[in-house]
Amino acid sequence: MGKAGTALRQVLEKYSISQNRLAVTMGVSRNTVNQWFNETRDPLAEAVTEIVKALRKLDEAAAKEFVELYLKESWEDEA
Repeated sequence: MGKAGTALRQVLEKYSISQNRLAVTMGVSRNTVNQWFNETRDPLAEAVTEIVKALRKLDEAAAKEFVELYLKESWEDEA
């Protein structure tokens, strides 16, 4: 578990974005974001898209880095 969660944790910590702020921006519960952050649950593909949209609203650089980290990990897993 956790490709998206790992990338999300790194980005939220680096850009000082709280789990609550992301949850409010996405319109989901903080508990949902916390589960992704702690890798107890993976977000569905649709949620990953919503994470990117929310991060873009909060910090464009954070959104870009999330995508890069997430795709890099996925790419490396496939290689």
